[in-house]
Amino acid sequence: MPSVDAVVTAGGIAAPDEPLYPLTQGKSKALLPIGGRPMLQWVLDALSGAEAIRRVVVVGLTGDEAPLRCEKALGFLPNQGGMLSNLEAGVKWLMAQDPATTHALLVSSDIPAVTPAMVDWVINTSLTSDHEAYYSLIRDVDMERRFPGSRRSFFKLKEGRFAGGDMTLIWTGVVDHYHPGWHAIVGARKNVFRQARLVGLGTLLRLVFGQLSIQDAEQAALRALKIRGRVLLCPYAEVGMDVDKPHQYDIVRRDLEARGVPA
Repeated sequence: MPSVDAVVTAGGIAAPDEPLYPLTQGKSKALLPIGGRPMLQWVLDALSGAEAIRRVVVVGLTGDEAPLRCEKALGFLPNQGGMLSNLEAGVKWLMAQDPATTHALLVSSDIPAVTPAMVDWVINTSLTSDHEAYYSLIRDVDMERRFPGSRRSFFKLKEGRFAGGDMTLIWTGVVDHYHPGWHAIVGARKNVFRQARLVGLGTLLRLVFGQLSIQDAEQAALRALKIRGRVLLCPYAEVGMDVDKPHQYDIVRRDLEARGVPA
């Protein structure tokens, strides 16, 4: 079993014009109560139970905002002002704890339905090859079967319709040489068509007309961003079921409450 450290991004605060604001009221999205505990705690529980996880750092909170727990070594960093800056700070913090750290699992704090087995699957499946980044896609049929009515945003590739996952494994060396274009790509993370346009007009057109394959996408990332990436077809809808809207909150809340796990 490999040993990997995790960076959990928890800096998001919904603005008044965003869908979750009526629930968060200007407070941290990661600490939104769901199923009897903060949303972030469910993610920490999954990382705690994953055999492949060694230590965890949460970026976007100081650790004083709520009583959070993790069975793995746990650290906190304040918000660095942006998603990419948060990820970079988290990876560098992990490497400061152990310079020999080779991989980091990047996890969003808003996928509370994820479980330890899913964390281990992403890590173990990724490390069967030698790439610099591993990105998960979830088929629309798997998402709708697991979370009916979730209304995720799907995009069409040659292989089918997919939603993006919120758990990505990277080689830690990426933080020292990532392409400047990553700032724009991460900024457009909620819109795959904007991301495709940033990579190249040809990539965008093929995506629009459903002619882009997974291998095409991997090659486009290599050409435009100089990163050797691999796409994982993840069978677990929970990895892509992030809580962005009130109806998604209600779906996941009912799912977590049905587990019957004490708060």
